Amino acid sequence: MSGIHEEIGKFIPFIDAIQATVGPHCELVLHDFARPEQSLVHIAGNVTDRRIGAPITDFVLARLRKHGDQCENFMNYTTNTQTGKTLRCSTLFIRDAAGKIVGCLCINIDITPMMALKHFVDASLSVDSIPMEENFSNDVFEALNNIIKDTLSHYQIPVANLPKEEKLNIVSHLDEKGAFLVKGAVEQVAATLGVSRYSVYNYLDEVRSHRNGK
Repeated sequence: MSGIHEEIGKFIPFIDAIQATVGPHCELVLHDFARPEQSLVHIAGNVTDRRIGAPITDFVLARLRKHGDQCENFMNYTTNTQTGKTLRCSTLFIRDAAGKIVGCLCINIDITPMMALKHFVDASLSVDSIPMEENFSNDVFEALNNIIKDTLSHYQIPVANLPKEEKLNIVSHLDEKGAFLVKGAVEQVAATLGVSRYSVYNYLDEVRSHRNGK
């Protein structure tokens, strides 16, 4: 570790282990500010296409000039490379025993593939309307049963014991849901309501006449 500040060299084993664990989209870099124009002294991974001897970034340099040794760490920010990669980054300043900033550890993660995936997922999940209630059935009888079950779900007593007015309401709701377009619906509804099929026909005539203003 010749030529590298002692406090900076301590991080080398850790960043090598972190990069090996996180994987190829992660790059960890150590900078020694003794020579800002050639500050990069160790790199694990390759996201920014830099090598040993590369200079500190203008982003870090500007903040050092403004805040000096009072410069705070910058965590979890995004930036873009000249080749179009989107990076999520953190910069941790390294200080000596006197509190003077002597270098920094930079974590750069290429999130370009994840951003593309996010765009795909967002587009795939995008809808143009509010959620609608819809049952998916294997046959018409199951579909009819689902319509009847949904319509009767809020009744607390046996449907057969309901007064005629409530049975009319049930038939009206079922008619609005298209239940009677299914063959055999009249017979099934009659059995459910505990009335004859002719009563269901009469209920239908009554609710449709009322709906049509007759």
